[in-house]
Amino acid sequence: MRDPLSLLTEAFTSFVFGKVETTRLPVRTSTGQAQAVYLPTAAPGLGDSGVIIGREVYSGKGYIYDPFQLYGQQLPAPHWLVLGESGNGKSALEKTYVLRQLRFRDRQVVVLDAQGEDGVGEWNLIAQELGITPIRLDPMTALDGGIRLNPLDPAITTTGQLALLRTIIEVAMGHGLDERSGFALKVAHSYVNETVTDRQPVLTDIVEQLRHPEPESAEAMNVDIDDVRAWGLDVALVLDRLVDGDLRGMFDGPTTVGIDLDAPLIVFDLSHIDRNSIAMPILMAIVGVWLEHTWIRPDRKKRIFLVEEAWHIINSPFVAQLFQRLLKFGRRLGLSFVAVVHHLSDVVDGAAAREAAAILKMASTRTVYAQKADEARATGRVLGLPRWAVEIIPTLTPGIAVWDVNGNVQVVKHLITEAERPLVFTDRAMTESSRPVVPEHVQAAEWEAEQRAALIEQHQKQYENESTESTVA
Repeated sequence: MRDPLSLLTEAFTSFVFGKVETTRLPVRTSTGQAQAVYLPTAAPGLGDSGVIIGREVYSGKGYIYDPFQLYGQQLPAPHWLVLGESGNGKSALEKTYVLRQLRFRDRQVVVLDAQGEDGVGEWNLIAQELGITPIRLDPMTALDGGIRLNPLDPAITTTGQLALLRTIIEVAMGHGLDERSGFALKVAHSYVNETVTDRQPVLTDIVEQLRHPEPESAEAMNVDIDDVRAWGLDVALVLDRLVDGDLRGMFDGPTTVGIDLDAPLIVFDLSHIDRNSIAMPILMAIVGVWLEHTWIRPDRKKRIFLVEEAWHIINSPFVAQLFQRLLKFGRRLGLSFVAVVHHLSDVVDGAAAREAAAILKMASTRTVYAQKADEARATGRVLGLPRWAVEIIPTLTPGIAVWDVNGNVQVVKHLITEAERPLVFTDRAMTESSRPVVPEHVQAAEWEAEQRAALIEQHQKQYENESTESTVA
């Protein structure tokens, strides 16, 4: 309690000079409550080096991402997983991302386009704009001058050819090859490579050799020739489907001349293949190995391998193992693998759960668009997303996604320029599709032109300032 003299002195001072200070009682509180008195701050972004994706929803800052720039610093691997239900903007994101990456001179992209309309794939418009002809794999036209990819192309090493043949057979049979069938295949492949020297060996040669093995093959292992023939019968029947069955024409001849592997964008149009048939994973395996041995080269280029409907890869144990090796190998040569999947449950609960987990672990970037609440919770558990991110995933509107870049979690709105919109537009809901309210004193056309010019100028400045020399090997 204060003494009377102090109170009298304070009263006299206040009367003469006026009240100069307000006394406030101290407040006891927690740090959680006290943080409200500070101005809000946004989480740090990923830097200003790369391509523009859009803007962070909570801070309004521009969001820039590039796995090649971040690799080795903020990213342990350059691979990327994109999730979300149809109609939320996954396709628009991937297309604009590729278009913006191609502005750099040292970028090259391969797309496996499994969807399409009006007889062409989704990426047909972009390919036309860039003056590129998609590689359209179609069983109906394969026999009439269509595209062929030869699993026995000399550009693929003999070891790679044999591994590819085994993968094709295992995918079709649904189980691994036993030792005897594997021996029959190995012997047939070795004989064909040694004897067919005046042209490209083809699958027909392998099938013929499996049906009619050479006596030397049996003598080498001290077994009867009829046993070798019996061991290779199932293998021959599976390969016969590619030669004389519903998939004939696409893989049973020399590789089509004129496929430009140096083009900035290579599009494999798979839209004519039944996505639910066994043909799709077989096709994925052949294209994957063919690209591994003919496309990925130590030439300092940064390559992006984008796969639509990627559950066809991750849901097959044998194809998943093949692509898992491709991802490990490609990382040393500057390869970024981008997998687009609707639901994570499609793969983590499938036959290739172990292989899927390994591939998902290598994807250091995960982008999640709107999902139902139960699917969002399952996705959050598998990917280790924070609770707040899991809770908002079901509420996200088209074009907005949760981005997790090696633990840096942001909510990002994807932006599309008017120049890009006609190229990425599909029957899905597009990002930034709703027209903003136009000020009354500004004509709509003028307002749209100003906004378009501002955004394009922003993109151009970013691309001009970005060095094309990357630090990733």
